[in-house]
Amino acid sequence: MRLAILSDIHGNPVALDAVLTDIQRQGGADGYWVLGDFVALGYDPVTPLEHVAALPQASFTRGNTDRYVLTGDLPVQPEKALQDPTLLPQIIEAATSFAWTRGYLSAAGWLDWLANLPLEVRVTLPDGTRMLGVHASPGRDDGSGIHPTHSDAQLERRLAACEADLVFVGHTHIPLDRQVGKRRVINLGSISNPITPGLQATYALLDANEAGHTIQFRRVDYDHEAVIKAIEAVRHPTPSFLIGFMRGERISSADPGFFQAGRRAKEHKEQERRNE
Repeated sequence: MRLAILSDIHGNPVALDAVLTDIQRQGGADGYWVLGDFVALGYDPVTPLEHVAALPQASFTRGNTDRYVLTGDLPVQPEKALQDPTLLPQIIEAATSFAWTRGYLSAAGWLDWLANLPLEVRVTLPDGTRMLGVHASPGRDDGSGIHPTHSDAQLERRLAACEADLVFVGHTHIPLDRQVGKRRVINLGSISNPITPGLQATYALLDANEAGHTIQFRRVDYDHEAVIKAIEAVRHPTPSFLIGFMRGERISSADPGFFQAGRRAKEHKEQERRNE
């Protein structure tokens, strides 16, 4: 049994196709998990949906940006601009981009597909391992997610009620692999909108049988200049925001861990207070 597990495509078919090609070069997969953030805020919301919907034995979960497209929610609520007017440009930019994406998907007939995405996906592996896939953290598609700067105590609280031995997430765009008590939690990173050095798409291949399971992490290069040209060609309403990812302008200052199990980092208590 082999599963390809990926997350955070963000309307970028160039990056997604590079990953799907890499999966085939590694021998293919029996099934796929795609853990949310399919369409926004990218330049082509429809093509990635067409490609993932055609994958064999594929399971999906909802991401926060998928929900924003449907509900009109925003990463920063508009009323916060009353206390902090500097947030207003960010709020306007986000609202414009999500509205553009919703119109694109509505015209192509994909809103119902997006609306029916579940919050989680589960499977029991042949060796008895209970596996859970979510977008941000168990029970949530948003918030601060599972991040390398979180302590083991923070992650234990976040995973305590998940009833799984192996948990896959996305959302933060920063890869992580950590054993937390009896559970292993893996952040896949992202297919698009990279914020880690190298600007590569990242995903995982899981091989499982009755004797156990192994996880192989993959990093895949793709043509960032082609993405930039595509963003400009469609006249996306927030091109500079997207192009900033492709040019490495949004690399996180946090140590990403790069799949190193057991890495510990300092607690960011103030950030936790703001995000939860």
